[in-house]
Amino acid sequence: MTETADRSYDVAAVRRALAIGPGSPREARTIDITTLGRRTGRPRRIEIWFHHVDGRWYLSGMPVPRSWHANLSAHPHFTFHLKNGIHADLPATAVPVKDSAVRHRVLSAVVALQDQPGLRMRVTQRQRLEDWLEHSPLIEIVFDDERLRPPLS
Repeated sequence: MTETADRSYDVAAVRRALAIGPGSPREARTIDITTLGRRTGRPRRIEIWFHHVDGRWYLSGMPVPRSWHANLSAHPHFTFHLKNGIHADLPATAVPVKDSAVRHRVLSAVVALQDQPGLRMRVTQRQRLEDWLEHSPLIEIVFDDERLRPPLS
């Protein structure tokens, strides 16, 4: 990837930071990712929420085209930056989620966050699951460090 990833992090602390749930605060789910630009190949760092559903990690977004998604589609290797409580730069690979049952399960959990106190999404009106299922990007995050991966099912 474009940045040197530090593999000397505290694995137990990183695992705790990754173990977010529906009641986790905004800060716990807010990370940065560094992708490579789809056209330029230059590093692009943005802030985004990550989601932990059924023991796996995901990135998604409102049901509109997203530059980060286009970048990951062109260059799936990226850096996942934990920055709240613990700081760690984790190399990862983006895997598009195409399976409709998985998309439904994960995006249902994402849309349900708008009902969590203190986690209101920054939208002016309530989001509809149907719109997310039809138009939202959904990427599974696979960490390069096998110590962070979920057990095989």
